[in-house]
This record gives sequence, C-alpha cells and structure tokens, in this order.
Amino acid sequence: MFYTGKGDKGTTKLFKTNLGERLSKSSDVFEALGTLDELNSFLGFCKVKLEKENFKIKRDNINLSELINIVQNNLFIIQAELAGSEMRITIEKIKEIENIINLIENELPEIKTFFVPGGTEIGSFLDISRAISRRAERKIIRISKKEKVLITKNTKAYINRLSSFLYALARLVNYQSGIPEQPPNYK
Repeated sequence: MFYTGKGDKGTTKLFKTNLGERLSKSSDVFEALGTLDELNSFLGFCKVKLEKENFKIKRDNINLSELINIVQNNLFIIQAELAGSEMRITIEKIKEIENIINLIENELPEIKTFFVPGGTEIGSFLDISRAISRRAERKIIRISKKEKVLITKNTKAYINRLSSFLYALARLVNYQSGIPEQPPNYK
C-alpha cells in the first residue's frame, strides 16, 4: 500500500521513538531526512545522465554512474542513522570516497581558484547536487547539536567528503568534455 493515512495530521515516527510517540513532520530531523531524500533523488537523475554519456575515471576505467549508485546507497545508511537505526557509515566508506576523489584529482589540472558553476549540462547538475549536499550537511550538524540526535563522526566526515566528491565529478565531466573552467571575475 502506498499510503496509510497515519501522517494526515502532520506527524510521523522515527525508528527509536517511544511506543506510539509521533513527531511533527516539521521537525529539524525530518528537514534533514527530506534534504537527503532530495539529494538522493537528484543524484538518481545525475546517474542516468552520466550512464547515458558513459563518463569514467579513465585511468582506472571506473564508471561515474556506478560511483553515484554507491553514494546513493550510502545516503540510505545516513538516513537510517538519523531516523534512529543502528546502521552506520563505516570508516571504509570514508576511505573509499577519499580514494575516488584522489583518483579524479589526478586526472584534473590543479585548482588555483574558485570556478563559476556550469560548463556542461551534467556538470551543472552535479554542481546542484553539491549544493544540496552542503545543505544536507548543515541540517545534519544542526540536529546533532540542537535536537541531540546522535550522529557519528563517520557520518559527519562522509557527508563532508560528499560535497568534495560531487565538486570533483563536476570538474571531471567538464574537463573530459573540453569545457574550460571559468573563474569568477569579481567585478
């Protein structure tokens, strides 16, 4: 069944709430969960576009759409943690995303300035994903401080690396497409 009607009054439950306790859907934890859902949905769009255009980390022949799929599954783990599950991001997942960022960085020219988002269509979509991931990170940090939701240091590290990963992907697809990066002119 696609609906239960239980949330019609604007409340819902987390995994570890007291028996029968329902929380407002406007709670900060649901804002964070919703932002992660938005990010995951937008990454699904990016994954389809990347798969269609067959972008890869060339030296290692790693398909970028497969990397997005891994990230999407990790976002489900983060959502489960925020909702009170025992699921957690492992240190291995942090090392994996750091390794991928390093592989991408090895294919790109050195960063010497900020860049104006854009370039290719998929590069623009990845820039939007990066901005959504930053918003999700801010919301996660807010609930860990304000609502005292236990967020592990691994989750905080992973969500922080995620924006760097998406930035690297945006740069890579623009670079492989022959689109020069444009620094801001500050005028």
